[in-house]
Amino acid sequence: MTRPDPKPADFLRGLTGAADDGKSRSGGTGPARPSAAGPEKPCGDFDIRIAADGTWFYRNSPIGRLPLVRLFASVLRREADGSYWLVTPVERGTIVVDDAPFVAVEVDSEGEGASQRLTFRTNLDERVTADAGHPIRVATDTATGEPRPYIHVRGGLEARILRPVYYRLVELGEFRQVDGEESFGLWSGGRFFTLGSIVGLR
Repeated sequence: MTRPDPKPADFLRGLTGAADDGKSRSGGTGPARPSAAGPEKPCGDFDIRIAADGTWFYRNSPIGRLPLVRLFASVLRREADGSYWLVTPVERGTIVVDDAPFVAVEVDSEGEGASQRLTFRTNLDERVTADAGHPIRVATDTATGEPRPYIHVRGGLEARILRPVYYRLVELGEFRQVDGEESFGLWSGGRFFTLGSIVGLR
């Protein structure tokens, strides 16, 4: 008998069940995660969207349960073409991300100067320290001309740094010569990150 093709709803029910029992497949606690092996069958668009403020929606309704959102995030992948997918060992489907999949809501600083370490907390309580493997980048909003800062979290997935957090970075920043030009930025994890064009600080 032929097994029916997996549907987005089946994917959601499976993840919901894993979140409800709170157990991994190895018998421990916490969200279930996909195994390293197994087929991945495309099943189209899951009708899931991550808004610019980090809110996850399913069929235009917000997903209010943080454990379920964390479970989705644990199987979120970004392809080389910029598309976003939820991937399990048996199926995969696309989702829409308005800006970045996460937002950085807090930052803690430790140390000073080149020894400084900046650790960000995302809206899903994931923590990441800015360094060579987790760089800070600052884009420019084409509509307003304002800076739009991001930090790399994992696997091509970024968190947009919220404005109050960015202002905190500016407070910690300093001027430094970079490639023969004076730049404004800050240190973290042994690397200097430029914060973009800062007007009125000189």
